[in-house]
Amino acid sequence: MRNITLGSTGITVPQNAFGALPIQRISTEDAVRLLRKAYDGGMRFFDTARAYSDSEEKVGLAFEGMRDKVFISSKTMADTKEKFWADLDTSLRLLKTDYLDIYQLHCAARCYGEGDELYEAMKEAKAQGKIRHIGITAHKIGVAEDIIKSGLYETLQFPFSYLASDRDIRLVKDCEKANMGFIAMKGLSGGLLTDSKACMAFMSEYNALPIWGIQRESELDEWLSFFKTEISMTDEIRSFIDNDRKELLGEFCRGCGYCMPCTVDITINQCARMSQMIRRAPSQNWLTEHWQQEMMKIENCIDCGICKTRCPYELDIPNLLKKNLKDYKEILAGKEI
Repeated sequence: MRNITLGSTGITVPQNAFGALPIQRISTEDAVRLLRKAYDGGMRFFDTARAYSDSEEKVGLAFEGMRDKVFISSKTMADTKEKFWADLDTSLRLLKTDYLDIYQLHCAARCYGEGDELYEAMKEAKAQGKIRHIGITAHKIGVAEDIIKSGLYETLQFPFSYLASDRDIRLVKDCEKANMGFIAMKGLSGGLLTDSKACMAFMSEYNALPIWGIQRESELDEWLSFFKTEISMTDEIRSFIDNDRKELLGEFCRGCGYCMPCTVDITINQCARMSQMIRRAPSQNWLTEHWQQEMMKIENCIDCGICKTRCPYELDIPNLLKKNLKDYKEILAGKEI
């Protein structure tokens, strides 16, 4: 397994890290067992956030007494310095530590710079030793580009998978030139990508640390297998990726969920990508009575446009929902998929 150094932080870990968002959906006992198995299998970097309900608490329980053996990053969505300090104190308490290796401004709408109270709070927290390195996450590429140009942050977390555009790839390379660590989130594009070998081979070509969102032991076993069998890009994998890109590129939902809640209770982050999910997972999973009811809620859409204003990828969500519903109805009527 190749090691990655996150820019000027000096943090060097295997290029195979644990994204702890999904463990909020499982029991504490299962989460602790999963996290410890990840460590035993070779993972050393664990990413969580204040916004992930009880994820921090579970990470804290898993690594209590072995804090010096792992790297932990967390995040705050605070919009004032008061909320920043409250979030940081809560994170430290739940994670059972007196410092975070990386603390990140979460889903930043812009690049916070010198004089901004959030950035100044970050600097003060670092001076106090509560955080070791200042990071930031973004979903909009223009914001991410501004962050790199600012030279103020030690790490950037941004969506990156083999569906990346040329501009996304330049972003990763610009981070490397700036000696800035790049943490890759959504390496599976919200579940659209299902071949872990291809995803890992793609990451191996870049100076990026992927944090795989892991909820099940079977998922973890896939990622841990790459510690035993090193994966690199081959002509066969590249051909597979090229074909997948042809099928998926264009206007597609990554399933991030920032568009929600919906004013008429549509499960947007699944319904807006149903056409892809139903063709890439066992189709019967998406044809149940539950998902039929969820899809039909699209007929109640009032075109309020709120979801469009929240989407970090600036998708035309109402029209995307209607396209997916039309396709779904045709599938229910017998269209081959």
